[in-house]
Amino acid sequence: MKKIFVILILLTKVVFVANSQTNNDTIWKKGLFASANFNQVSFTNWAAGGENAIAISSFINTYANYKKGNIVWDNNLDISYGLNKNGSEDLKKNEDRIEYTSKLGYSIHDSKKFYYTCLLNLKSQFTNGYDYTNDKPTVISRFAAPAFTVLSLGIDYKPSDKLSTYLSPISNKNTIVLDDTLSKQGAYGVKSNEHIRSEMGAYINVKYKQEIIENVTLISQLDLFSNYLEDPQNVDLNFTLMLVMKVNKYITANFSTQFIYDDNTPISVYEGSGSAKKLVGVGPRLQSKQVFGVGLGYKIAKSKIAK
Repeated sequence: MKKIFVILILLTKVVFVANSQTNNDTIWKKGLFASANFNQVSFTNWAAGGENAIAISSFINTYANYKKGNIVWDNNLDISYGLNKNGSEDLKKNEDRIEYTSKLGYSIHDSKKFYYTCLLNLKSQFTNGYDYTNDKPTVISRFAAPAFTVLSLGIDYKPSDKLSTYLSPISNKNTIVLDDTLSKQGAYGVKSNEHIRSEMGAYINVKYKQEIIENVTLISQLDLFSNYLEDPQNVDLNFTLMLVMKVNKYITANFSTQFIYDDNTPISVYEGSGSAKKLVGVGPRLQSKQVFGVGLGYKIAKSKIAK
C-alpha cells in the first residue's frame, strides 16, 4: 500500500510543476454526477399475494482531467452503494463499489492521440459482504478485503474525449485481503495467512463515454489482465456498462450491468434449497450484476483555462 501512496504523491507533484509554468493552453475539466434512487412496494390485504420491499441506491461519478502542452492527467472516481429489504428479512446491501483511476500521460511526437502513460487503478468496497446461502450469514468480504490495484506502464490512444484505449505490456496487479480471517481461508486467491497476491502481466483498459441519443448517455469500461507467470490464457475480465437517462433537470433513470471473471476467485455453486441444498462445485465462474433505478440526479461540469 505504501507504494501506491508514493505514486499518488509523485503524480501530484508532476502536475503541480507543470501547472506552475505559464502557458495559455492549460485547462482543467472537472465534473460530478450524483443520483439517489428509492423504490418501495407495499401490500395490505392483497388477494394476489406479495411481499413488502424497499430499495435504496446511490451513485457518484466525479472526474478532474488536466491537459497542458504534451501532458495529460485524467482522474476518475466512481462510488456506488445500495440497500434493500424484502418482507421481514434483514436489510441487505445490493451494491457496494469504490473505484479510482489515475492516468498520467505524455504525448508521443506531439501527436495528441498517442501518449506514454502511467496508470494506477484501485477497486474496493465500503462495508461487509455476506453469504446468505446458509442459515447463518457469514462474512465473505470487507473493506480492503478484497481490494485490487493495478500499476502499469503503457501507451494510451485517445482520439477524442469520448474514447481511451490503454495497452500495457508491463503491469503489476495486486489482490489485497487485509482481514485476517479471510486471508487465513485463502480468500480471493491469496495464499493462506498472506494478505497480498501479486501478479505481473499485460493489461488492457478501454473506456468509452458517449451521448448515444438525446438525454441518454452510455458509459462503459473494459479491463483485461493476463498473468505472464501463471495460466496466461485465463484472462481476468471486468466489464461495466451504464446507461444514464435524463428525464428532466432533476429526474434520472440509470441502468448498469457488470461482468467479472477472475480465475483466482473460487465461486461455490449449490443445488436445491433448505435441508436439501448441497454443494455441487467450487471454481472460477463468470459473475454478473444488473441494477436499475429511477430517482433524483444532479450534474456539475466545468472547465477552467489557466492564464
